[in-house]
Amino acid sequence: MPLYETVFIARQDISGPQVDALADQLTAIVAEQGGEVKKRENWGLRNLAFRIKKNRKGHYVLFNLDAPPAAVAEMERNMRLNEDVLRYLTIRVEALDEGPSVMLQSRGRSDDRDRDRDRDRDRDRDRDRDRERDRDRPRDRGYREMETATATATATTTTAEGVEQ
Repeated sequence: MPLYETVFIARQDISGPQVDALADQLTAIVAEQGGEVKKRENWGLRNLAFRIKKNRKGHYVLFNLDAPPAAVAEMERNMRLNEDVLRYLTIRVEALDEGPSVMLQSRGRSDDRDRDRDRDRDRDRDRDRDRERDRDRPRDRGYREMETATATATATTTTAEGVEQ
């Protein structure tokens, strides 16, 4: 039988168990038609590149199928009829991947990025705190003496002008 990969996006406002129930329903349709779902991955709630039917996010699910074309056509027909499915895409492949998909592999890297982002945010916060502390410190002695001398000269000039008038 031919091999297929199908990804569908479900609406953001349905819960995780409802997404699993929808995936189970589609798996049962494929099984009734003589096919088999070799692998099923739930990629979770992810941002969409653009709004689809007023949704900014969607639940992504991947199926690896070993099924006849009629089973895939029936599954797609049911996805078109279901209001919870925003989009779907089915492609025919030569071989199915046994390991986790690229999306699940990249999830580990995004955790690393989150950790890096947290570390950078902490470093920025520490740098800002140091800047505030430096701003509140009294200036060095030479600069302060120059300020005092300038202020004294200004006051003397004003007084001298006031006396002469």
